[in-house]
Amino acid sequence: MTTRRRLDPAERRSQLLDTGARLFAAKPYDEVFMEEVAERAGVSRALLYRYFPNKRDLFAAVYQQAADRLLTRTELDPARPVHEQLRAGLDAHIDYFAANRHTVLAANRVLAGDPVIQTVITDELTELRRRLLDSTGLGAGPGELVPAALMSWLVFVRTLCVEWLTHQTFSRTELREMCVGALLGALRPVTDLDRLLTGDEEHPADPPPTP
Repeated sequence: MTTRRRLDPAERRSQLLDTGARLFAAKPYDEVFMEEVAERAGVSRALLYRYFPNKRDLFAAVYQQAADRLLTRTELDPARPVHEQLRAGLDAHIDYFAANRHTVLAANRVLAGDPVIQTVITDELTELRRRLLDSTGLGAGPGELVPAALMSWLVFVRTLCVEWLTHQTFSRTELREMCVGALLGALRPVTDLDRLLTGDEEHPADPPPTP
């Protein structure tokens, strides 16, 4: 007979989150049931509900943990050229989206109108924009144009990734290159993109004309 090890509250919550994360990644949201989470974790349903009153709350905690971990794994390296930073960051996110297809689709489709889930997504996008501005030199762009373009681009990337996960009518490489091209195209009229891409600080190009 196996003796259950008593866990402190932090360890138990972490265990329940890991169990929930595996199930949400493996199945569509509507096919994940709290009873199965409790069974897989080896706890009673009453104990599970003490930590997470409902499935939405469990999913929100799982998604917040996933966002935190993904941000930890995708620190940008300012020593690398901008285009390399962009591709490395996109690769990390696409890898996560592909490995957690059901989780991503649940957050962006099934629970698209949920304010808690949307706060997690907005906070993640805001942090990604801050990192891009700080690491790539894009923060030196004019006024609010570059930050606004970056946030719009991050929303575009997420939307395109969800489309790719849903229909898979184009390749992973095409997905990444479309995302890179979209950002470069948006920034070129408002910033000295050629200097950023080449790292040429000695001979900066003329600033873009003002309208």
